[in-house]
Amino acid sequence: MAGHSKWKQIKHYKAATDAKRGALFTKLIREITMAAKMGGGDPAGNARLRVAIEAGKAKSLPTENIDRAIKKGTGELAGEDIQEVTYEGYGPAGVALIIEAMTDNPTRTVADVRHKMSRGGGNLGTPGSVSFMFEKKGQLELDASKYADEDAALEAALEAGAEDFRRDDDVYVVTTDPTTFHTVKSALEARGLVPTESELAMVPKSTVPVTGDNVAQLLKLIEALEDLDDVQKVWGNFEIDDAELAKLES
Repeated sequence: MAGHSKWKQIKHYKAATDAKRGALFTKLIREITMAAKMGGGDPAGNARLRVAIEAGKAKSLPTENIDRAIKKGTGELAGEDIQEVTYEGYGPAGVALIIEAMTDNPTRTVADVRHKMSRGGGNLGTPGSVSFMFEKKGQLELDASKYADEDAALEAALEAGAEDFRRDDDVYVVTTDPTTFHTVKSALEARGLVPTESELAMVPKSTVPVTGDNVAQLLKLIEALEDLDDVQKVWGNFEIDDAELAKLES
């Protein structure tokens, strides 16, 4: 799940989902396999594969699993015929959602997604119905407590080629063009600024404030979608403030 603001707290709110280690590993492995299938098995020449491998290592995915996933992607080992599919729609409070999935049975997957959306107060739209509200960007997250000098971190990010830098609670969020994502990441690491999270993200151009009962309903829907085996990630253009999140935790 990824919203535009307060996403660190929202991640914490649904940490139980990430704790489902087997399901998480399956999603990571599928992304590595697809990346190798689309761009080859050499991470040096395949930026998507590099991101996927780094994400797997950050979640303690064993090296042998990574190697096997790459070989399945390149055809060296037999594997499922996985396809990438993307669904678009709206959730509670008119929040635009992009649902990225990988599946060996698109008919089953779209039925599962439609069922979760309808039960959770959302509805599927047609291709292109919400994607124009988002831009693909690289995003790097830095632990602000480790790098207390915000001006120095900002300067380092801009010198590295970042497009944007902002503080979001206890993290700095560095935004890059997708094509310079790895260049910026490497430049930051060379200056001792090591990201705790890094990914290619669908970043909303504007956000929708979510309040009241819609907060719990929206987060429950997103969690239900991400719990589907075939769903890799859900992006949304929502914004939830601290007071609303505090109500959920009380």
